[in-house]
Amino acid sequence: MTDPANARPWRVQPLAQEHSVVCESPDPARIFCYSPGLCRLSSGRLLATMDFGGPGVTGLPGPTGQRYGGPHQGRFFTSDNGGENWQERATRAIMHHRPFVAGKSVYVIGHMNDLCICRSDDDGRTWSDPVPLTDGEDWHQAPCNVWYANGCVYLVMERRPPLGITAWNVAGIAPVLMRGRLDADLTKRENWTFADELTFLDAVDQEQLEWFGTPFFPCPLPGGANADGVKGRHCAPVGWLETNVVQFTDPTQYWCDPSGKTFHLWMRANTGGTGLACVAKAVEQGDAPGTGPIRTMLETVPSGRHALFMPCPGGQMKFHIVHDEQDKLFWLLSTQARDSMTKAACLPDDRFNLPNNERRRLQLHVSRNCIDWCFAGLVAVGEVERASRHYASMVIDGDDLAILSRSGDERASCPHNGNLITFHRVRDFRGLVY
Repeated sequence: MTDPANARPWRVQPLAQEHSVVCESPDPARIFCYSPGLCRLSSGRLLATMDFGGPGVTGLPGPTGQRYGGPHQGRFFTSDNGGENWQERATRAIMHHRPFVAGKSVYVIGHMNDLCICRSDDDGRTWSDPVPLTDGEDWHQAPCNVWYANGCVYLVMERRPPLGITAWNVAGIAPVLMRGRLDADLTKRENWTFADELTFLDAVDQEQLEWFGTPFFPCPLPGGANADGVKGRHCAPVGWLETNVVQFTDPTQYWCDPSGKTFHLWMRANTGGTGLACVAKAVEQGDAPGTGPIRTMLETVPSGRHALFMPCPGGQMKFHIVHDEQDKLFWLLSTQARDSMTKAACLPDDRFNLPNNERRRLQLHVSRNCIDWCFAGLVAVGEVERASRHYASMVIDGDDLAILSRSGDERASCPHNGNLITFHRVRDFRGLVY
């Protein structure tokens, strides 16, 4: 790629600018592409999931559900040639879903208000209808990662109890670590253990936050406020969301639990600023790892102080963490912000919401500990503001990172409401370590 200001080639070239299109909106002004999820099956087949939102979804064939006052529809795809071509396999009334393998089955867990899950027993060719795991509740998430340990799969979904938040409600989110045995039927609620709940409001009083410039803009409860009073640039109350789960197993590291019962929750931090993630931990209470109830709490550092915010490049947007068992390293796929200090009144008209909301540059980092992140490269860059490359998921596929991005082009409604789901491949990713 070249710098449009001087036509000089960039010294840092994107690692995976080329892509295949998994799914495209049939009506970019009224049907939007969301929630790309990705997993690799034991056969080598790739399974991709996404959902459509927007007013035009009511006209699509197949089942739809209602969420946020509008229609949504989930779709599942497979590829048998490394992501070059994709075949649609199912349409279901499910959103914010992610695929994962457990035992001989592959599942897609998500919600349509209540938590629900689909199962395939034939390598993703055919799928069950969504099976509810809750009744009369309000759930949330994005296609974040899954973790395998102790003969179990661990993942986080997020519940929103009614706490009176009138703005975008991330202050009231409770990240719930879920544990299911790999040999169980995970369409049955009794085969899951849900952690207890800790909302952001339970964890911290945002009025007491100080010294980190958080929140960046005034955003009083319960409704937040427009940044600098500028209409269309709204900052919701501080909160956390879109939770990944990791476990630290290196006994030389401070947050390693030698009992193997502690899992750390790495979350997008909604602060109006950039470069921070929220952190909590979930601790199993049984006699052995993989057993007993799970308690959710804040983490501390050796001084005894709570560690709610940790450095995280792109932590202001949805990010995705995978752990490479071969090299024992964590890889972070996130959104790069370049101009979050631009005044709200001076933003370009096509910037979505706040200054920290640039969405068209996917970046890759690597770390031993999820704290000290080394830049590994740009993955892909959209040519214009609405050509987003964001909210991506990734899996390790041999020597490569396979990546699914919520994307757009010049036809997209806005940077948030893209019209494409694109597949990218970072080849020989371990060679990026230095």
